[in-house]
Amino acid sequence: MKISCQIIQLLFLLLFLSGCKTAGGLNETPSPQDENMVYRNPVVDRSLPDPTVIRAKDGNFYLYATEDTRNTPIFRSPNLVDWTFVGTAFTDQTRPSFEPKGGIWAPDINYINGTYVLYYSMSVWGGEWTCGIGVATADSPEGPFTDRGKLFRSNEIGVQNSIDPFYIEEKGKRYLFWGSFRGIYAIELADDGLSVKPGAEKRQIAGTAYEGVYIHKRNGYYYLFASVGSCCEGLKSTYTTVVGRSKNLFGPYTDKQGRSMMENHHELLIQRNSRFVGTGHNSEIVQDSKGQDWMFYHAYSVENPKGRRLILDQIRWKEGWPYVVDNSPSFMAPRPIFNNQNNIK
Repeated sequence: MKISCQIIQLLFLLLFLSGCKTAGGLNETPSPQDENMVYRNPVVDRSLPDPTVIRAKDGNFYLYATEDTRNTPIFRSPNLVDWTFVGTAFTDQTRPSFEPKGGIWAPDINYINGTYVLYYSMSVWGGEWTCGIGVATADSPEGPFTDRGKLFRSNEIGVQNSIDPFYIEEKGKRYLFWGSFRGIYAIELADDGLSVKPGAEKRQIAGTAYEGVYIHKRNGYYYLFASVGSCCEGLKSTYTTVVGRSKNLFGPYTDKQGRSMMENHHELLIQRNSRFVGTGHNSEIVQDSKGQDWMFYHAYSVENPKGRRLILDQIRWKEGWPYVVDNSPSFMAPRPIFNNQNNIK
């Protein structure tokens, strides 16, 4: 009888654990004292597609997203987890207008020469030759942002579907990467980052499977993160986050086998699971006080599939390549760590 009771107890434990999606060694029923040490996805349960994030001079993080909230939403957080809506980058009077009736998509926030610089896409669905990329500036991460106009449109630069900008500095020069399923391209910008450098020529960096490019430099490698598949079909979405790497900013970027991203080869980073679908368009990587890397992206929640929710996961590294635990969104995980203790509710 004693042995039978032990077996029954073990079976109940195994059944309990099998029903929990773990992350960082935690299951979904933490004790009350552990609640302040964990977070749950989505970290913001409203539609915030295509997130971009920056740590501002005031020590807070600011996050911007495609305008499912009209005029480009801005959120603030001390710790990457607890977010407060602070307003919008534009108003109906100040919003960009170079694409009539266009939406403001996939912003990219940066701090350049003492100014907050927000690159953005402007497009209508299907307007792949009239869409384009513009830029706005502000003295504060909360805005208001002043539109500085378009950098280029698809028909002007000769790249169909010119959306999804990403800015990077390298050896004193400034570059913009962009593209959506018609090739990923790069071009040099002027010193202030507000226009294309006169005489600069575009160059293709990756193939036609990708959009939402972001490049991260680490230990002598450049890592090109991007999204493949369909972004916006609710629970039918196939969006997936992928990555390749290169020793050079402009490539060639390859997978672990050395196959080129120009030929649409890559490594899987984040894919769907039982709770989240359409996992893609990641933000910049940001570090906490412990040196841990974190990344935002969006996904549809199976429980509430209206809109793309904000997801946060830790980026870990193994043998020179990034990975996320289980290659899919966590349900619950240990919070980012910040020395100022702002990560405790």
